[in-house]
Amino acid sequence: MAIITVQGKTPQIDPTARIMENATITGDVTIGKDSSVWFQVVIRGDVNKIVIGDRVNIQDGAIVHGTNGRGDTFLGNDVSIGHRAIVHGCKILGRALIGMGAIILDDAVIQEDVIIAAGAVVVQDFVCESGYIYAGVPAKAVKKIDGTKIQQYIDGTAAAYVEYSSWYKQ
Repeated sequence: MAIITVQGKTPQIDPTARIMENATITGDVTIGKDSSVWFQVVIRGDVNKIVIGDRVNIQDGAIVHGTNGRGDTFLGNDVSIGHRAIVHGCKILGRALIGMGAIILDDAVIQEDVIIAAGAVVVQDFVCESGYIYAGVPAKAVKKIDGTKIQQYIDGTAAAYVEYSSWYKQ
């Protein structure tokens, strides 16, 4: 793994987090308890702060970054970022599932208990309200989700990735 200091700022990673060997994390980044950063993920905290909560999983090939001069990037607790997703200068408040290949752009806000479908694009400044699945380009609410789906897809994925990461600990 590459943990790189940029402009005097070194990533702060909780000792319970699992970072795969070929992930890259740079600059002003904080990663919380039981989180996992998977293969070929890039988290670049070089132009703004990136805060990643507890039990967050950032899956293979995803990118987390931001735009200089804009707000920090924030991923709350129990967030799952799917394979090859791009999370850029936004706020994901917690308990969310961001699908494979989805793109979340600057200043967007993803409230809790939200699913962003694979391939969706959440445009700049858009707010995804709690309790919905968002899909399309640009993303829009397509279906209300109930407590069962929230437990299965959002809570279940976050918990599963805590387990998966334990398989790789030495």
